[in-house]
Amino acid sequence: MIETIKQGESIVAIIVRHSFKKDGIKFFTPNEFSQQLAYMNHPTGKQIPAHVHNPVTRSVMRTQEVLFIRSGKLRVDLYDDKRQYLESRILATGDVILLASGGHGFQVLEEVEMFEVKQGPYAGDDDKTRFEGIDQTELLIR
Repeated sequence: MIETIKQGESIVAIIVRHSFKKDGIKFFTPNEFSQQLAYMNHPTGKQIPAHVHNPVTRSVMRTQEVLFIRSGKLRVDLYDDKRQYLESRILATGDVILLASGGHGFQVLEEVEMFEVKQGPYAGDDDKTRFEGIDQTELLIR
């Protein structure tokens, strides 16, 4: 239900499958990540106190993105920081992935709707470097 994909000690991606369920709050990310990912499941009547978030200066050195697969099926190909292919996974309706480090590419397997959340502001052409990824139509995927 939760899969953490690593390259050495570095977390490349965290996948939370649609079937994950737990009472309360579950954070999937380490505190030092600039993008935090958590799951919350509260009973009817639970109150979450009103609050504001204090202005805190943060330094973001790497864009981390979260994809919420609303519908469809998508293959994500994961790469290390040197652009070397690591492995691939299939994401389906209801799955969530945090792309934390390294590189990634996608192949739409069934028409897909998804939401992407990442840090801003967007840096235009300086935001990413594109590279030639794998070209495999039939991968063995877990």
